[in-house]
Amino acid sequence: MDQGSKPGYFIVESTVLPEIYLKVAETKRLLETGEEQTVNAATRRTGISRSAFYKYKDAIRPFQDMLHGRIVTIQILLRNRPGALSGVLNLLAGRGGNVLTINQAIPGGGAAAVTVGLETSGLSAGLEELLKELRTRSEVIRCEVLAA
Repeated sequence: MDQGSKPGYFIVESTVLPEIYLKVAETKRLLETGEEQTVNAATRRTGISRSAFYKYKDAIRPFQDMLHGRIVTIQILLRNRPGALSGVLNLLAGRGGNVLTINQAIPGGGAAAVTVGLETSGLSAGLEELLKELRTRSEVIRCEVLAA
């Protein structure tokens, strides 16, 4: 590639990639799934340096992410009220979010934790605006992104 050309994207089978790329992808997966809580712990587990992770982390992502847009996991703590979950899901869909997964814990202490896997490529506004809107709803106690 000459100096004037812009970077491009390629679809490459993972078995031909240098090992560092595979380890960076695995490190990202560990962090996104919550199997490891810190970059330090995840890089230690995959056997790469933190500097290598930071160097390549934005340059590699799974193929399904490229096809379907960005997928985020949002955790929402809802008040135990009839229709609370339905209202939140309607808001997400109404703003163009594609709900991929829903996991709700049994309510306790007047609240229930809900984890939503959301594809954000169709959002009519940014993710921050969506989170801000969720936080203003009376049934939402807390709302945060767990993984992106």
